[in-house]
Amino acid sequence: MFDRRQSLRALAMLCWAAVAGTPLTVHAQEEPPVIAAAADLKFAVEEIAAAFTAETGKQVKLAFGSTGNFATQIREGAPFQMFMAADEKFIAQLHAEGLTRDEGTLYAEGRIVLIVPHGSALKPDENLDNLQALIEAGKLTRFAIANPEHAPYGLRAEEALKHRGLWDKVQPRLVLGENVSQAAQFALSGNAEGGIIAYSLALAPEVKAQGEFALIPHDWHEPLLQRMALLKNAGPVAAEFYAYIQSPKAREIMEKYGFVLPEAN
Repeated sequence: MFDRRQSLRALAMLCWAAVAGTPLTVHAQEEPPVIAAAADLKFAVEEIAAAFTAETGKQVKLAFGSTGNFATQIREGAPFQMFMAADEKFIAQLHAEGLTRDEGTLYAEGRIVLIVPHGSALKPDENLDNLQALIEAGKLTRFAIANPEHAPYGLRAEEALKHRGLWDKVQPRLVLGENVSQAAQFALSGNAEGGIIAYSLALAPEVKAQGEFALIPHDWHEPLLQRMALLKNAGPVAAEFYAYIQSPKAREIMEKYGFVLPEAN
């Protein structure tokens, strides 16, 4: 039974609908919140979202892409309620612009790997010696990374290749993915000898079955410190999911996909 406050609220909504001349609906309030997540999180956060729904009965919608592109879309008013960035500087910028509730939470540190498809002439080794040999032999035709202009994993790949002294040599052969997930598709499609992608993607069974990989030393590039934040329009389900990402169950899943985690609060 409605109490007096609920009755007044319902009456106010009916009056507003009549003034606006539009039919009254409540579907928008019932829609699951949309979470914008960096592409390296695809398999981990899909699994976390499934566990969240199983435990709470509540759902979230997931959108995966490059961190830089999502930041631009948020500035343009995209209706995301939470943002999981692959580079914390984007969260800091959005917070400075007044678009997040607070400065957010560091949730993980990522790593990059050299990945090659089965049967490739390129062999995975952590020092990229075979990549250098293939370039010098003129046998490297295409090499995939995410676009460094807006994808943090692409920028870290560029930094690692520069550290190894291979950036200028490999640049003419680069094929750029819109995000690191697309770079993984390019690297394993057979149209490239390999590429540099996120460790978290390489560990996913769907990707792991297609090739071999080697971890690139973490001190060859700036750290991939990944931070998340609730946006100003976040509702209670998004806030609950934000807290769930920091739960023991979610942390267990993140570790399974190779993320280094900050100490639990």
